[in-house]
Amino acid sequence: MMMPPTSRNTEAAPRVLLLSGYDAASHRRWREQLVNLFPDYHWHTLALPPRHFRWRIRGNPIAWLNEPCFQENWDLVIATSMVDLAALKGFHPALAGVPCLLYMHENQFAFPTSSRQHSSAEPQTVNLYSAIAADGALFNSAWNRDSFLEGAWQFLGKMPDGVPDGLIAGLRKKSRVVPVPIEDRLFVARNRARDWQCPHLLWNHRWEYDKGADRLLGLLEELDRRALPYRLSVVGESFRRYPRVFDDIHERFGHHLQHRGFLEQRADYDQLLADADIVVSTALHDFQGLSMLEAMASGCVALAPDRLAYREYVPADNLYASHETDPEREARAAADGLEQLLARQPMPVPPDAWRASELQGLYHDLFESAMTGAGRFS
Repeated sequence: MMMPPTSRNTEAAPRVLLLSGYDAASHRRWREQLVNLFPDYHWHTLALPPRHFRWRIRGNPIAWLNEPCFQENWDLVIATSMVDLAALKGFHPALAGVPCLLYMHENQFAFPTSSRQHSSAEPQTVNLYSAIAADGALFNSAWNRDSFLEGAWQFLGKMPDGVPDGLIAGLRKKSRVVPVPIEDRLFVARNRARDWQCPHLLWNHRWEYDKGADRLLGLLEELDRRALPYRLSVVGESFRRYPRVFDDIHERFGHHLQHRGFLEQRADYDQLLADADIVVSTALHDFQGLSMLEAMASGCVALAPDRLAYREYVPADNLYASHETDPEREARAAADGLEQLLARQPMPVPPDAWRASELQGLYHDLFESAMTGAGRFS
C-alpha cells in the first residue's frame, strides 16, 4: 500500500536515492539512463560491484550499514531486485516513511541454476521480502512479472503455515511493466540492403551457461549439414570462467567468424549492430533481452525461440519452436526458422515502444505518483 501523500516542496528538485546491489552491466546502464533521462532530479547512487553473488544479495544491507545518506531526507528510493530492501528499511528506520520502488531486472524464482551453484532459497526470499517491502514493483517485461508471481505463489505453497491470504494478489496489484529503455540513437536507418544469400548472423549475449551456446553450436552443425552459407559474429561480455563450447565454436566454425569476443569500444559494437543482418538468440533465460532489442533497433531481423520475453517484441513468424529438453530438435527448428527468413526476406521490425523517449513519460508518471502518494500502486 502506498504511503500517505508526502509534504515535499514540489517546486524543489526531487531527491532520489538509487540503490544497485549487484551493479552488472545492464543494471549500470539502466541506472545511468535514469539519471540522464531526469536531469532535474537530485540523484544519489550507491552501487556494489557484480561479484560474490551469494554475499551481495544477502549482504548489501551490511555493506551499506554505515552509509550516512540513509539518515538524509529523500523523496523516493529506487532499488534494484538484488537489494535486500526489507532488511535495509529495518536497519534504517528513517526510510520507513519514504516511498520505495523496486526495479526487477530479474527474479530468482525463474533464474536457472548451474552445476556450480549451491541450491538455496535465500535469493528467492530476498526478492519476495523486497517486493513486499516496496510500495511498487517495476518489471522489465511481462514474462519477468508473471514468472515472479507464479514462482512466489509456488514457493509460498510449500510453506507449512503462516502465509497470509491475498499476498500474491497484493503483489500483482502493485506490479507494473516498465522495460529498460533502448537509447534513441540506436534506432538508425540502414543505407544498404541485407545480404540474404550469405547473411551475417549475430549472436550477442553474455558468455554464460544460460544463454544456450551449446544450442548455438547445434544450430551451426545443422546449417553445415544443410550447406547453408552464412557469416557469423559471436560477441558479448565474457568472464574468466566461461562455457568451453565457445572454444568449440571457434575451432570448428572459425572460418565463418567475422567477430568473436567482447568489443571493448561501444562504437565498434554499434557498428556491428548496424552491419549484421539477422540477430539470433538460443537463450534458455532472458528476462528482457536488451541485446536482441538493441540489434532490432539497429535494423537486424530477429530469430529467437518461442519462449521468455521474446514473444513480447519479436514477430511471431520470426520465432522458432521451443524444445528446451531436446536441443537437437530445437537446432533443427532454428535452422528451419532461418531458412524461412531467407525465403521470406522480411523487413525489420524496430521495437519503437522500447525507445527511451517513449518510455520516459511512463517512468516520470510512476516516479511522481510514488512521491506524491497518488495511489497508482494502491
